Amino acid sequence: MDQRERARRAASARKATGGLVARGVTAVAVTWVDTSGISRVKAVPLSRLEHAAAWGIGASPVFDAFLLDDSIMSGRFAGGPVGDLRLHPDLDRLAVLTALPGWAWAPADRYDQDGMPHQLDARYLARREVDRLAAGGFSVRASFEVEWAASVGDGDDFVPACTGPAYGMTRLTERSGYLRDVVGALTAAGIAVEQIHPEYAAGQYEVSVAAEDPIGAADTTVLVRETIRAVSLNHGLRATFSPKVLAGGVGNGAHVHLSLWRDGANLMAGGDGRYGLTGTGEAFAAGILSRLPALLAVGAPSVASYLRLVPSHWAGAFACWGLENREAAIRFVTGSAGDRSRAANLEVKCFDAAANPYLAVAVLLAAGRAGVAEGGTLPEPVEVDPRSLGTVTPLPSSLGAALQAFETDAVLKDALGEAMIDTIALVRRGEIALFEGADPEEIAARTRWKH
Repeated sequence: MDQRERARRAASARKATGGLVARGVTAVAVTWVDTSGISRVKAVPLSRLEHAAAWGIGASPVFDAFLLDDSIMSGRFAGGPVGDLRLHPDLDRLAVLTALPGWAWAPADRYDQDGMPHQLDARYLARREVDRLAAGGFSVRASFEVEWAASVGDGDDFVPACTGPAYGMTRLTERSGYLRDVVGALTAAGIAVEQIHPEYAAGQYEVSVAAEDPIGAADTTVLVRETIRAVSLNHGLRATFSPKVLAGGVGNGAHVHLSLWRDGANLMAGGDGRYGLTGTGEAFAAGILSRLPALLAVGAPSVASYLRLVPSHWAGAFACWGLENREAAIRFVTGSAGDRSRAANLEVKCFDAAANPYLAVAVLLAAGRAGVAEGGTLPEPVEVDPRSLGTVTPLPSSLGAALQAFETDAVLKDALGEAMIDTIALVRRGEIALFEGADPEEIAARTRWKH
């Protein structure tokens, strides 16, 4: 980071401070997401925001090696007591947290003390992939769906906060004030909420937000989750985004929607291919589909993820794609006739909320970019439940199998670099060891309140 960038960030902080004071803000939470998908935080009083923006907040690099139970791995590039980083809040994404009176939020860019981007900073790696696509004339619009389950009380057992039927109006009626406050707090934070509804599992809800640039989409999903968490506590509830809340239930996904654009045109629509795909849009999708087993080490990164990623749960457990097929790992969405040039997109259904959203963005863009470079083509779409065919390949059924594919994928090695590949593998093996011998009920219970 050079002096010009430090000056720019300091000026942004000075400009923001007056408005924050007027809104009663006294401190700013600055977050980053670790390799296990958990949001970590340092905070500064408003009087220190300008200094933090220009010179950063000190933080150990050890968090890159944290497991979800806060135990620490030690590897070649992460872990141990030595070293320091600087967290620079990105004030272009500053938001007031109305559900946490007196607080604002900003995502962190992590730099080393020489002003260079930290090699394990997921936000930096995602931005690098955005820039690589842009160099080829492409951009991506993205959004994450956010599913969560709400529990009554603060105990570690899960007690559903609503009892009505799946997707039922009864569930909205039971918690109408809660959902109203979720929408209100998200809107006040500058998030464009598109819909909110009860979901299938016990106590489960979902919110969908507008698509934006990939870094913005990852920032937004962090802000959405932390806002929901705060509103839940204000209502005497506890929110979990865990991939598997109850061993016998349907888990929480974090489906990622992606559309590829060039020269103002959505390449997922208006083409001569199946369902209106252009050749370039198809190649982008093919790059993702062909690498899904490896991508799961990032997008379904927990042992609990594989309790969710099973057939007949609409989790996308099969390595296939199809038009509006909710059992396929990639669901192709055309949107309504007349709106397809805007709305057509891919939905990656096999990812969940244990994923670091910045890493998820980085690997999806890298895989799609590789597909375009390779001139990839999609196999025939699956138009029925893939389980009924008996010929469609299932995705890996364990974190270990996904990790094996991940470590041998050359495209992901290029996108993430040796340090991040090694650290992801270190943390994933640590979690596998952590849950060795545990049954599904124990895995769900020990994971339940971590994300």
